[in-house]
Amino acid sequence: MNSDSTPQRAAAVTPARRALLRTALTGAAALGTGFAVASPASAFPASAASSAARPRPSTPGQALRELAAGNVRWRTYREQHPDETPAVRQALTSGQHPFAVVLGCVDSRVPPELVFDQGLGDLLTVRTAGEVLDEAVLGSVAYGVLELGIPLVLVLGHQSCGAVRAAVDADESGEPLPAHIQYLADQIAPAIDHTKEGDARVDAAIDANVRLVRSRLAAEPDLAAKVSVGQLAIVGARYELTSQVVHRIA
Repeated sequence: MNSDSTPQRAAAVTPARRALLRTALTGAAALGTGFAVASPASAFPASAASSAARPRPSTPGQALRELAAGNVRWRTYREQHPDETPAVRQALTSGQHPFAVVLGCVDSRVPPELVFDQGLGDLLTVRTAGEVLDEAVLGSVAYGVLELGIPLVLVLGHQSCGAVRAAVDADESGEPLPAHIQYLADQIAPAIDHTKEGDARVDAAIDANVRLVRSRLAAEPDLAAKVSVGQLAIVGARYELTSQVVHRIA
């Protein structure tokens, strides 16, 4: 789809640039339909409360809206870097209450805490190349949901995913990949759409892989039970490197 080169973030953003960003992004979808959309106006209140007093999302909808608002702050260069104060750090020594599990890729360009402008104790992050599942990953996600009571699991793919491209290339060439990398390719392979060619095949596989991982998580009995009573949502999403936007994958 697009090249793997990472967009350079501006060192300083002028007031005119901020105004342009606010105008362009107001009303843009964040994390998809079915939930309130966070716009820049609602994402940065005039007098933000201290991190220690920040309300903790307790429902799937609240958690999605918080992630959407954080992504607006990130992509408009208005990060708040919440929950990093000395008071919060001290409070976290006695326990944690994250509001979302983010299962993302290991790609260094997509750190969830930055992409969603969250801080210490906010997200339980699990990262594997291509969001690939194994027993350790399933156990980590289950721990967040069943033991910590987290109401949202977000499967986060991203534009120009190297793991997905490697799986597509291996599928096309038939040549095995080194060591344990072949395991990743084997897990991603069912998401490959052979009706597409070139970069379009890779791009389609990125989305399809997110859907596949999401469906596998949703099929886990303990997680499905939480979903059925409205205590948990399992959502697929994708991060665009070129725009820094996170959008939901249906």
